[in-house]
Amino acid sequence: MENSEGVKIESTVVTEEPLISALDIALFVVIITVAYFWYFRRDKQSSSSEKKPYTIQPSSLSSIEQTSNSSFIKKLKSTGRSLVVFYGSQTGTAEEFAGRIAKEGARYKMKGMVADPEECDMADLVEMKEIQKSLAIFCIATYGEGDPTDNAMDFYEWLQNGDADLEGLNYAVFGLGNKTYEHYNEIAIYIDQRLEELGATRVHEIGLGDDDANIEDDFVSWKEKLWESVCSHYGIEETGEESNIRQYKLVDCSEVLPERIFSGEISRLKSYENQRFPFDVKNPYLSKIAVNRELHKSGDRSCMHIEFDIDGSKMRHDTGDHVAVYPKNSSELVDKIGELLNADLDAVFSLLNTDEESSKKHPFPCPCTYRTALTYYLDITSNPRTHIMKELIEYASDPKDQEKLKLMASSTPEGKKEFHEWILRDNRNIVHILEDLPSVKPDLDHLCELLPRLQCRYYPISSSPKVYPKSIHITAVLVNYTTSTNRVNKGVATNLLAQLIPTNDELPQPTIPIYIRRSQFRLPPKSQTPIIMIGPGTGLAPFRGFIQERDYARKEGREIGEMVLYFGCRKKDEDFIYENELQEYVANGTLTKLHLAFSRDQPEKKYVTHLLEQNADELWNIIGEKSGHLYVCGDARGMAKDVHSIIVKVVMEKGQMTNSQALNYVKKMEQQKRYSADVWS
Repeated sequence: MENSEGVKIESTVVTEEPLISALDIALFVVIITVAYFWYFRRDKQSSSSEKKPYTIQPSSLSSIEQTSNSSFIKKLKSTGRSLVVFYGSQTGTAEEFAGRIAKEGARYKMKGMVADPEECDMADLVEMKEIQKSLAIFCIATYGEGDPTDNAMDFYEWLQNGDADLEGLNYAVFGLGNKTYEHYNEIAIYIDQRLEELGATRVHEIGLGDDDANIEDDFVSWKEKLWESVCSHYGIEETGEESNIRQYKLVDCSEVLPERIFSGEISRLKSYENQRFPFDVKNPYLSKIAVNRELHKSGDRSCMHIEFDIDGSKMRHDTGDHVAVYPKNSSELVDKIGELLNADLDAVFSLLNTDEESSKKHPFPCPCTYRTALTYYLDITSNPRTHIMKELIEYASDPKDQEKLKLMASSTPEGKKEFHEWILRDNRNIVHILEDLPSVKPDLDHLCELLPRLQCRYYPISSSPKVYPKSIHITAVLVNYTTSTNRVNKGVATNLLAQLIPTNDELPQPTIPIYIRRSQFRLPPKSQTPIIMIGPGTGLAPFRGFIQERDYARKEGREIGEMVLYFGCRKKDEDFIYENELQEYVANGTLTKLHLAFSRDQPEKKYVTHLLEQNADELWNIIGEKSGHLYVCGDARGMAKDVHSIIVKVVMEKGQMTNSQALNYVKKMEQQKRYSADVWS
């Protein structure tokens, strides 16, 4: 017999046991079965790997870099390169500029590569001197309130905290910023100065690009002078006329299995069908639209209140954070490109880097159809940059169209003027260009290579996770406007969102990919700290979350500080958004004061800035006498600048300070996070 563990117990009756028992046979069969399935599963995976050239790489580094501990130095040495261009990019522009510089290096006998500092061991910069005639260029954007971009944060902190000996490193820096923001190109300026402090040699003076004006013009002008400095520094000459060399080659993927074809995913194939936590920029969450309602009461403009369902996603956020929304281009524009170029948009293709050692194998997830690329991956609504004009020249059969493109691609004063007027002022996108220059018929695969990536759109979250833990709210104005060529341009994200209306029946609810982006726009740690919030229009969005959170604390029995809100819109009866909610918060005491400015409800315009000037005593009482916090959200170009000037003036007058002392006081408030701005231009 057997005990409870299946072990044989001797019996007084002795019987002859067989050499192989039934249990042994059963175990043998199980082992053989497992081995069989393991072998054929491995064989299947091996077969699948043969299709790997057609899939997007999960990171921006090649296998060579990954196996060499993220060493870009080893990559440079093993591939005979001497130029590396690093980028700090939040929207893709800095990465695009970096690619253009690396490509042009060939004209100056400098084989280049583009590198993401987040994926590299930047301490290897000390070894750049080991490579003859080497050069490191940094295309660095400043983001938020003078912050590094997400992918440049580690590099920035390494420079701040380290003291590496960078003697022998040759470098140049181009910054991407916006003059409407207070911390204009702050990160690029710091990196440029810090590299010099650590012993590096500046080959060319820093370039500062202003996105509020014409950052393309700034970049091209700087780049031309950069190469002059490079030639002088290294004693080299340009190899001749620049030729348009394709970075990617077309691969016919008509035979690829359907399950291996991307259909809009950002990185991982089938990621929207098989959602996996954590969710981020490369792995967004496909959220259902729970609520989509109009906030404006009347008028011809639209402002939407939208709620994204995040129940079960495990996504976490704080009040004041942003939500990133991945849009898609309208089918109308996509079809128009196919029609203008007489192309089969449903053909499956891949673009494969002609440089086999490049860390970027594809410009976007491949393989996919042209329709997918134009819908989900490529920006077809923004103004194309001058390098695209240059690449289109060879496709123009009409001499007049050729001359026009040549002029706009040039750096002459006449060329810059024509580009500014015909592209920027008239707001033409690639569809408009192909319509207005009918002889220009680029190969669709080349056009897909040239166009920049479609970027996600960021919105301040207008809800508190303590009050709404299962949803994220945003407040978005529908963007529609008529250009000087009588074309109607539509905002990519807001027009898509306007179409995503949830239904009350059992039909599948509309969805859209999202992820959370952290922000420094935060309530004070102590709920008793008084705050002033200035947010006209949709600038109210994050403050709705602030008020909800303080109201939640009050209902829990905690003491809350004064909350003063300045809100403005055109007309009270037209676009006073969240009116009932705000009035209720005033009634229950959560919102101490609500200052309202309706600019068009009286003959003379009235804005929140006028109210701030009238309430100097209240402002100083909170930010000066009570050490409260002040927040600004909305337009950077006008409103935020005016608010800053008014605050400095109030500090001068009520705090009895000189202009210099007042500026230092406000600067200190910013450093202490007592003066925070979440603004856009």
